[in-house]
Amino acid sequence: MDVINDILDSGMDAAAKITALSEKIFVIPPWSGKKGLEMEYNPKMHPVMDTSLYPDVIVDGKAQPVSRVTIPLQKLAVKRMTELITGIPPKRAYSPKNERQQYVASFIESIYRNVCITDVDIDRLRMWYASCEVMTLWYAAEQRHTLYNGVSSDLKLRCRSFSPMLGDALYPLFDENGDMIALSVEYQRIVKGDTVKYYDCYTSTRHVKWSTEESQGKEWREVTSEDITLGKIPAVYMWRREPIWEDNSPQVFEAEWTLSRNGNYLRENSKPLFIVYADEAIKYGDEKDPNSEFRSVMQYPQGSSAQYVTWAQSTDAMRLYLEQLRNWFFTSIQLPDISFERMSTVPMSGESRKQLLLDAQLKVSDEKGAIIKFWHREMNVVKEFAKVILGESYHADIDGLAVEFIVTPYTISEEKDEISNLVTANGGKPLMSQRESIARFGKTDDVDRTLREIQQESLADAMEPTE
Repeated sequence: MDVINDILDSGMDAAAKITALSEKIFVIPPWSGKKGLEMEYNPKMHPVMDTSLYPDVIVDGKAQPVSRVTIPLQKLAVKRMTELITGIPPKRAYSPKNERQQYVASFIESIYRNVCITDVDIDRLRMWYASCEVMTLWYAAEQRHTLYNGVSSDLKLRCRSFSPMLGDALYPLFDENGDMIALSVEYQRIVKGDTVKYYDCYTSTRHVKWSTEESQGKEWREVTSEDITLGKIPAVYMWRREPIWEDNSPQVFEAEWTLSRNGNYLRENSKPLFIVYADEAIKYGDEKDPNSEFRSVMQYPQGSSAQYVTWAQSTDAMRLYLEQLRNWFFTSIQLPDISFERMSTVPMSGESRKQLLLDAQLKVSDEKGAIIKFWHREMNVVKEFAKVILGESYHADIDGLAVEFIVTPYTISEEKDEISNLVTANGGKPLMSQRESIARFGKTDDVDRTLREIQQESLADAMEPTE
């Protein structure tokens, strides 16, 4: 912490402080620029769309557009990986030791529910898989409400995610032990028609904001310096070394070039040609409107013949080549090609469809470690806000509440058959307690209350007189 305070409290000007805060100890692929990830992710920026690499054809002084076909497989890979993790919404499994911790668990869940955490996860996982960086800032807005389990509070918690995909620059700062001591974000907004830059630095004790809004020379000026009383940085951050599509963009670009060039050939040669085989030249006049005459009469030398000739293109080789490129893309990144076309044309049994997702499930196992760490850090931030709202009497219960994050890869399965097989293997005995089954079902905010209600209803049914 002394390192960050030395920077913020030093006599350096604002630009020098920002430079010191913006040092990164790891290398992340840039998002923008000619070699940035955006060029791979956005199909409109693929090489086949670059007129300098692939210009239009000039015919009679006019530009004739060439065929340009894009295949957004990188964007599809980001969506598919996110869907595999969030298709079955991740769960937070609490292990309360007493009634007060049960209340705290329900209170924290109400916070997550009110910020629509499932939608937040979808958005930031897409950012993470595409741009390799994402940051989520938690903050409190002053608003009187009773949204959190009926508790009256003046603070309403909100969260906001930042990413290079949104034009933001993220700068985590670590100490010599690898612990994050500051997290900064640079972004820009349009203010009164002018582009204004902002730079926010968050530590466990301070929030400092710089801006170029009031400076005529567009220089940085400190506009905010306030204390943070949470005791933690109110934001979480995660990064990765490469996007989810890894190094497979060349295969996508090659497929696009192949389709585009073939499109040009089809455009030029798909119209049938009328060929006359004769020993002397045949003079052709203007083509007449076929609707103006009932039948055209043509005269050719004796012994000649005429017929329509179409382009005998060999499409099998091209189709095989494109199929190999597509298959290799999905195989190398361990994601299934589960498009409607592929799933409908290949007959599969239910068990075969399960096996189709096996590689993807292994991929989720590789990916979920960093995500779960991110969620645990976020839970610590949410707990600190819960302490502020619930008061000091709940601090020990909040700190002592254990939470486990469960990620279930999306799969095609019949859970009923699986449970039946397990019960049979267990000699017909239950596999879990009633409370655990309610918790795993995940449709209630208060497991113990639901269990009590079920037990009360069962007791009432047992006490009813039978006819």
